[in-house]
Amino acid sequence: MRLLALAQEIAELARDGGGSQALSAALQKLAAAYGPTAPLPREVFRAWVPSRTDKTATLALAWAREQVRLGLQEVVERTLKGARSRVDIDAETFAWLLLAACEAIAQEPPSAVADRVRALLQLIGHGPAAG
Repeated sequence: MRLLALAQEIAELARDGGGSQALSAALQKLAAAYGPTAPLPREVFRAWVPSRTDKTATLALAWAREQVRLGLQEVVERTLKGARSRVDIDAETFAWLLLAACEAIAQEPPSAVADRVRALLQLIGHGPAAG
């Protein structure tokens, strides 16, 4: 499943110790993976439908998604370690919010994706200041 491959790619960004750029790279990777024309949202949906009646499938899908969130949390923790965050929130919750925002990109029209990514980058302090 693509979710597990994505989780591994995100976790590698944390292990590579890319500093503050690792979070930006993770967000851009997630946004691209969840883009309206990317295959991941369709794959997740196709897995989600049968999981409504299959407990094992539900757990497998939730576990795969949680692996992505945990990888992102590790990036957030390493990025924010010793740094002042723009948001006063724990790394676990922040990773969950960022992942949910990236997942929502799948529902956006393709023309809006760049604006959504820019807003997320501004949120983490890596985009141009809003003006």
